[in-house]
Amino acid sequence: MDIIYTMSEVFKLLGDKTRLTILAILREKELCVCDIVDILDVSSQSSISQHLRKLKSASLVKETRRGQWIYYSLAIDDKPYVQDVLKHIPSLQSKIEELESKANKVVCD
Repeated sequence: MDIIYTMSEVFKLLGDKTRLTILAILREKELCVCDIVDILDVSSQSSISQHLRKLKSASLVKETRRGQWIYYSLAIDDKPYVQDVLKHIPSLQSKIEELESKANKVVCD
């Protein structure tokens, strides 16, 4: 029954459009919060940071510190049910390519 509870909690998190979109973005590439904010075109970094905290606490994302920046990536190898959900979400690679082509891109390196 524990796995059913865990899955239920994860699916509640995935029910939020922003969190689901963040996972879809991270499926394509590891990114820092400033890049995620830019891709989602939102004005509040703190809001995205809150979503990332929730995803991290559910062990859906992991963070890696590089200097002053924290990069986020997926941590779903042990969650095939999340992998299956993400297979059905359209690729957001074009959003990442758009970010990379911007002249005023924030560089988190």
